[in-house]
Amino acid sequence: MQSGRSAGSAPVVAIVGATGAVGVELIRCLEERRFPLSELRLYASARSAGRTLPFRGEPLPVRELGEDSFRGVDVALFSAGGGTSRRFAPLAVQQGAVVVDNSSAFRMDPGVPLVVPEINPEAVRGHRGIIANPNCSTIIAITPLWPVHRANPVRRMIVATYQAASGAGAAAMEELRESTRAYLEGRPYENRVLPHPYAFNLFCHNTKIDPETGYNEEETKVVRETHKIFGDDSIRIAATCVRVPVLRAHSIAINFECERPITPGQVREIMQTAPGVKLVDDPERNYFPMPKDASGHDPILVGRIRRDISDPSGRSIALFVAGDQLLKGAALNAVQIAELL
Repeated sequence: MQSGRSAGSAPVVAIVGATGAVGVELIRCLEERRFPLSELRLYASARSAGRTLPFRGEPLPVRELGEDSFRGVDVALFSAGGGTSRRFAPLAVQQGAVVVDNSSAFRMDPGVPLVVPEINPEAVRGHRGIIANPNCSTIIAITPLWPVHRANPVRRMIVATYQAASGAGAAAMEELRESTRAYLEGRPYENRVLPHPYAFNLFCHNTKIDPETGYNEEETKVVRETHKIFGDDSIRIAATCVRVPVLRAHSIAINFECERPITPGQVREIMQTAPGVKLVDDPERNYFPMPKDASGHDPILVGRIRRDISDPSGRSIALFVAGDQLLKGAALNAVQIAELL
């Protein structure tokens, strides 16, 4: 690992964006997974500086992020947006830290590894100081598909996401709570965080749409990041990303076509032992992955596994997944990367 600490000593870890929805989960993941650190430093904007957050039974102060914040830091976990990452991540590297960045700032940089530990842990070795955490929808969609891809290469994917408020941050989660309360009480509510009314509604993911392709930025991320992580640009991928009124777990409908015929039974068998995945597939009870079951849990739930009856070749499978956007979609994946370091 690229840092100034002596071999065998526990690292100093910093969290940038510690008071945000993902930052709070980063702290919890470090504690629950007993990450071996000697010191944890919490950073946020001037607005949040002075607060304290609990870690291992003690209140830790939140400091204002500055240009010299990373002296003595070995691992810096960033979750404060692309602009902050572009400004401060290179400074952190200059001061000796390895950065695990949760924003989109460096994901498609050819010199920056884009890592899902269950898929391409070896990519960490190629870092030059910065490692990118993939988009939450990408992680949740492709982690279950990787063991299938290894056994029978996936040649095409069609995905439709059902994305929770947590993907837009703590403020969006609060807007969902407040707008739902207002709707039920018959009060007017003016949305400020998201572009459309959120209570009892769903809408196209709130990212910019490319006028040439018609795809929004979230959909393009799923395509490009999957190619980079799988190391295969030939996979044909189409995505439709939608924001739904759920607090914190994304769900995704996936239809994939393999190189050779494949059966639902084979996919279920693969999922039984797939890392980071839990099979939830009970047709008799009509019980399949749901965001309420995925919220607060590490594994990605996989189920509704069935043959695509529109493909007479027998090479296509449809399934449904749900995963906690704040955990495996963000904080947990970042901490797993830090563990690899």
